[in-house]
Amino acid sequence: MFDNLSDRLRGAASSLAGKGRLTESNIKDTLREVRLALLEADVALPVVKSFIERIRERAVGEEVSKSLTPGQALVKIIHAELVTILGETTVPLDLKAQPPVVILLAGLQGAGKTTTAAKLARKLMAGETRGNSKGDKKKVMLVSVDVHRPAAILQLKTLAEEIGAEHSASDASEKPTAIVERALDDAKRAQVDVLIVDTAGRLHVDGEMMQEVVAVHAKAAPRETLFVVDSMAGQDAVNAATAFNESLPLTGVILTKADGDAKGGVALSVREVTGKPIRYIGVGEKVDALETFHPDRMASRILGKGDVLSLVEELEGKVEKEKAEKLARKLKKGRGFDLGDLKDQLEQMMNMGGLASMLEKLPMPGNIDPAALKSGADEQKLRRQVAIINSMTPGERRFPKTINGSRKKRIAAGSGQTIQDVNRLLKQHTQMERMMKKMSKGGMKNMLRGMQGGGLPPGFRR
Repeated sequence: MFDNLSDRLRGAASSLAGKGRLTESNIKDTLREVRLALLEADVALPVVKSFIERIRERAVGEEVSKSLTPGQALVKIIHAELVTILGETTVPLDLKAQPPVVILLAGLQGAGKTTTAAKLARKLMAGETRGNSKGDKKKVMLVSVDVHRPAAILQLKTLAEEIGAEHSASDASEKPTAIVERALDDAKRAQVDVLIVDTAGRLHVDGEMMQEVVAVHAKAAPRETLFVVDSMAGQDAVNAATAFNESLPLTGVILTKADGDAKGGVALSVREVTGKPIRYIGVGEKVDALETFHPDRMASRILGKGDVLSLVEELEGKVEKEKAEKLARKLKKGRGFDLGDLKDQLEQMMNMGGLASMLEKLPMPGNIDPAALKSGADEQKLRRQVAIINSMTPGERRFPKTINGSRKKRIAAGSGQTIQDVNRLLKQHTQMERMMKKMSKGGMKNMLRGMQGGGLPPGFRR
């Protein structure tokens, strides 16, 4: 996410080495690079112009602190302006109303509204939405009014069953407004807290589509009207956002497919064009791949400074604490980190979206190429490694040093991998075993302190 933009912005700032003050002349070329970086990232031209002008006004004449280089001083200014353009504060959903509270999702076809409806429902049901007190779990019902795509109706029903949400049935032969009316009655009878309405989309904005969604909106009277937009849609996304914002009283935006977007321009454009806060970003296909949008943290990620706080929150939410505590006790007693433990770690990493997803949130030094680290860090590779461990006997997992040449051959054949793959996994285990020994002495706190260069992330408590 945002890889191209991050690389260009960091490269532009590094050109100011040796300057004692930020002046119009010495930042001219740098701002030109920043402008090109934003345009290449598909940021809308009016947004780019105002963004660059605000940076110029703040930067010209600014003294460079002794603790900062000129490049760092400019990055600090860019970070502040990115936070401003992304929305400054995290805006939670407004669910303070007589239930059922209605959330309506609108957007073009292919933006991911149906899967986003399920992701949002799961988040509400788990009590993970910012603004809810911890454990404030909601009972949620899903309904589709997409009568133009019967497959979407079936998809939403399947997803509702998968996450354990209530579902109000609908049929392609019905009118969308009639479906909403019945869904509201179903929601009241089922005593649900939130009703999420998945509306129809088109490949492009048209009059019929807008009339339909406006009618559905009038009947549903939603507390939240969220525009769902594909992060990879570029300028089309900005045009669609403008059209929907003129027709509907939007209350927020959800960006989807952000994990496949190396540009990031839509995030910067949509917030500025609509004036509505970005609430969530979709970072994968799984039903738990929906993150709360934090403007300050996203600005840090765009500038390659990482987002350790979000990583810590994700670890707290997704890591199985019983297994983690069991492993900690085991290491404390001096027992080794075996291949069974490695399997648990790999499975938990897959649960968090893989190593690439975790690397997105770690600060990267300037001499490290994040793309190189992410290559080969996909979920398929993790699955293959788990398959190799599954092909081992309990004794081999407990005592990896007993795995000789003939055993490697059997394990490789059983897992459908090569002997070289088995060797790589064993080498990885040895490296992780050494790291675990160090962590058992200093703990996770020292590892996080190392990431930040001292101190835990702001707001983190054990």
